[in-house]
Amino acid sequence: MRIALGQLASGTDTPVNLRAIDAFAGRAAAAGASLVAFPEYATYEKKKIDATFPAVAQPLDGEAGTELSRIAARHGIALVAGLVESSPDPARAYNTLAAFAPDGGLLAAYRKIHLFDAQGFCESEFVAPAPSTEPVTFAVGGLRFGLLTCYDLRFPEQARALSDAGSQVLLACSSWVPGELKTNQWRTLLGARAIENSLYVAGVCQATPVSVGNSLLAGPMGDVVAELGLDADLLLADVSPAAVDQVRSHFPIHRQRRIL
Repeated sequence: MRIALGQLASGTDTPVNLRAIDAFAGRAAAAGASLVAFPEYATYEKKKIDATFPAVAQPLDGEAGTELSRIAARHGIALVAGLVESSPDPARAYNTLAAFAPDGGLLAAYRKIHLFDAQGFCESEFVAPAPSTEPVTFAVGGLRFGLLTCYDLRFPEQARALSDAGSQVLLACSSWVPGELKTNQWRTLLGARAIENSLYVAGVCQATPVSVGNSLLAGPMGDVVAELGLDADLLLADVSPAAVDQVRSHFPIHRQRRIL
């Protein structure tokens, strides 16, 4: 299966962001991709999270979610994108990844579990954590995809739970905050989660300067299959369930591990 990663340069103008998503989704579909994934906060993004995030939050069937559904259906492609979802707390939104089928139907919604209260940021001031820690997966074209968001990548137990739930590809939709060694950490963690679980990890990030760019697909052996640079761009790469099965036959960690 061919998948695409849309490295955006999202800002605070949601209609502009949606037009960029539409353009990338069209390019991905034309190139034969069955799924296109976009970063967290794809429909609304700033350098630092503030009170405007809960102010612009919408339900999944609001204007942003409805347009994402239409984009998926218009191009006949599965689509995953980050949006700001309203929560029961009016002062805090959910940082949500919504997955849509090629017919526009909602496949899954994942609210970020691990909020970025680090590096001088306090995401939890304006964003509510997911009410559930259950792994969220969905299937497209015979492959199962698991969802995680940015800071989640630093918690290996979450990737393992998604793997145990049947995922063959993890989509790490992110807006990785820049800083000392941060690009190196981003690349290392994507590869590590792939090696630990013998699966693909697709890390799709916001472009510079808000984030670090460098979206990439790590193979089940941790190799970099394809990658982008710093600017907004579209990455196309193929993933194979047979490759996952082959690596898992060589390294049968899922049946060998002993829970301590």
